[in-house]
Formats: sequence, structure tokens, C-alpha cells
Amino acid sequence: MKNEQNKVTTKTHTPTQDITNLKDANAQNDNGNKYLDGTGVSQDDVEAVKWYRLAADQGLGSAQCNLGNMYKSGRAVPKDYVEAVKWYRLAADQGDNRAQSNLARMYDIGKGVPQDSKKAVSWYGLAAEQGNAKAQINLGFMYYFGRLVPQDYVEAYKWLSLAAAQGYAIAKTNKEMIEKKMTKPQIAVGQRLSSEWFNKHQ
Repeated sequence: MKNEQNKVTTKTHTPTQDITNLKDANAQNDNGNKYLDGTGVSQDDVEAVKWYRLAADQGLGSAQCNLGNMYKSGRAVPKDYVEAVKWYRLAADQGDNRAQSNLARMYDIGKGVPQDSKKAVSWYGLAAEQGNAKAQINLGFMYYFGRLVPQDYVEAYKWLSLAAAQGYAIAKTNKEMIEKKMTKPQIAVGQRLSSEWFNKHQ
């Protein structure tokens, strides 16, 4: 199963290495992550944004998503939902499942874009199909409560089962809650659908 962050080949840089001449977008994004987390360097949001932007401007989807996160949270840049959506969309259009999930959330709550249920469900679906657990949980909740989509316990069970398999406790708890409202045949179908999805995406 694909994990939530699109995998890219990155180079490891020691804190003492001169990184001012790095041209590779993956390496720039990697340095942005280091400054964001304070891994091997002093934690510095400003430096993180600098490196994310360099990589994002070269078209790297994961960096575009990371930059979008900085604008959404207002870390080292003014909080700007419109700008966040811009970067999420650029990354989402490249297939970055984190960006697809984040963009779905923006459409879901109407931040940076007009609220749009259909687009929210569409982007959640694309991210969930790639194995993004957060999107799977959101999609599962939507089907469980019948929010933006017709209520469907089987679909809810399927998506929450997949997210639970990735270790998300909230998905496991809600899957067990849904089971109490389902018939045995419905549970069997939900289990089959989640197994088929898992086998297809291994």
C-alpha cells in the first residue's frame, strides 16, 4: 500500500555541508523538512519555507504541498488559504495524495475556495484510492453520516477498515461502532471490498 506521502528519492545532507548551491528539487525539499523538524539543524520555519519554495518553483509536488501547509498554518508566512489552495492544487494535479486530501478538506470547509461538496468528495476519493489514510477516514465518515454522499455503511466500513489497517485508532474505533449498525451480510461485503482494495494496491 502506498503511504500518505508520495515517495521521492532524496539525498541526505549533513548540517555542516554547504547547501547554498543545491539545485536538485528533492534535496531542497529534504532540507526544508530538516529545518521544519529541526533534524540535524536548528529548527527554523523561515529556512523551511525558503527551501520548500525553491523546490516548489521547480514543480516538485511534495514541496508544493509542504509550502501549501505553511500558508495554511501561517508558519513563517502570512496565513493565506487562497495561496495554500494554489499550491495544493499544483501538487494535487500531479497526483500528490497529501495535497489531494488537503485540497479536498479546503473544498469541504470552504477555506480559500467556495465550499463545494462534489469537489471535496472527488479529491478525497482520489487521495483515498492512493492509500491516504486521512482521506480514507474523511471519506468513511462521509458515508457513515451521509454527509455530501448517500449514507452507505458498507462503503464507510471499507474506508475506515483501510485506514485502521494503517494504525489510525480513530478509524478502528469508528469501524467497530459502524459494525454494530450493520447486518452480517453487510459486514461480509465491507470486509470483501476492503480486502480487494488492499490486494489490488499491494
